[in-house]
Amino acid sequence: MGDYNRWMNESLYEAASTLPPAVLAEDRGAFFCSLLGTFNHLLVADTIWLQRFAHHPGRFSALEPLLNKPTMSTLDEVLYEDFQQLRQARQGMDEMILAFVKEAKEADYEQLLAYRNTKDIAFQKPFGSLMLHFFNHQTHHRGQVTVLLNQLGVDCGVTDLLVRIGEES
Repeated sequence: MGDYNRWMNESLYEAASTLPPAVLAEDRGAFFCSLLGTFNHLLVADTIWLQRFAHHPGRFSALEPLLNKPTMSTLDEVLYEDFQQLRQARQGMDEMILAFVKEAKEADYEQLLAYRNTKDIAFQKPFGSLMLHFFNHQTHHRGQVTVLLNQLGVDCGVTDLLVRIGEES
């Protein structure tokens, strides 16, 4: 899923890079208004989840840089107005995600993770299920991005996970 996540993000950022900044920022009636808003939301949500994952009892070294970053409190925070800066931050985040998932062991997914949401409500849930949510959330909002790009006449190409699954005999 980490590989698919990086591949899809790069594909969508590449497709969106063909549009002028004003079009990227234009409110299109999406959950997070614009393409730029939706891309920012994905980076915000990933940061929030990875900061929570950094407190996993297994302690993942790939996530240690996030332990000292301030915690975000809103899901619609705009981290970057500039698309290229946002793209660079996304690439860095995707590399961190890949390093993190390579580091995680089977037993880590079976443990419970205690965390607080953005409203400071405490939860304790199976880490493996939270990882499913983490990747599913990204897919959900990237689906919205593909619709917005399609409405603007931008072809996103193939988006199915199936193309990233290797053939075996």
